[in-house]
Amino acid sequence: MANPILITGAAGSVGAVGRTITEMLLKQGKPVRAMVRKEDERAQLLRDMGAEVVVGNLLDLDSMHRAIDGVETMYFGMSVSADYLAATVNTAAVAKHHGVKAFINMSQMTLAEMSITETTPSPQHKLHWLAEQALNWSGLPVVHVRPTVLLEGFFLILTPESVRKSNQIRLPFGEGRTSPVAVEDVARAFSVVLADPQPHIGKIYHLTGPQSENMNFYAQEYSKALGRTITFQDIPVEPWRDQLLKLGLPAHLVNHLATMADMHRSGRYDRMSDDVLTLTGQTPLSMQEFVRKNAAAFTASEKAA
Repeated sequence: MANPILITGAAGSVGAVGRTITEMLLKQGKPVRAMVRKEDERAQLLRDMGAEVVVGNLLDLDSMHRAIDGVETMYFGMSVSADYLAATVNTAAVAKHHGVKAFINMSQMTLAEMSITETTPSPQHKLHWLAEQALNWSGLPVVHVRPTVLLEGFFLILTPESVRKSNQIRLPFGEGRTSPVAVEDVARAFSVVLADPQPHIGKIYHLTGPQSENMNFYAQEYSKALGRTITFQDIPVEPWRDQLLKLGLPAHLVNHLATMADMHRSGRYDRMSDDVLTLTGQTPLSMQEFVRKNAAAFTASEKAA
């Protein structure tokens, strides 16, 4: 029996990177050990797909030993958290102890513009940058994969309500260009690296969508996909930030999102890469294709109307 590939954060919701990678690898016939935080219906669904499921916490040494023992290749990914750096170092220490041969790290594209003298106001960006440094110092065989903004994040979670109710994409992005990428493209790229990691060790990949445009352009793409006129409404960052806090999102996450909004306004997300195509052989999903696939989320139901 081949060594299983460990996927952390494998529960997620449908559309989450770790969960999607798990599905893709299992469909390829690869043995997968899926790490989840708790035993629930999502864990059972992973078992039903054919994954070996281990319950654990990235901050807990004992559970990380259970997750990593017998693993040669692993994917490390964690949601936005103030504990991100501690979790990375804890996981790396256990991976080093067990002789992991490929540690594939889910990072962020913003790090391409960061250094020992350049950072951002987002504590999460700083934690990601420090985590990459620690992994590089660890001596582990590491691959850093840095996606840009995920389509599912800002566009499927934060904008559908305003599109449904007022035909507006309401985001504090100003005139800045951005190149969001779909989770399925990110997961496909990771799956390629995880299935045969050795040619990729020591490399850094940047994942973007197929175009970098401003939100007025993307509003036109929404319009084409949905068959009705959608416009972009720029909104100030601070009131938007306050609204996210009122919704109960953690301050650490909200501060990160607000920083991303500010960086969009200043053109810092105007980045393009061919790495998705190079790794997967497929052109990444466009905004229009993404909106068409998720049209129901952006369309008011007849009952609501």
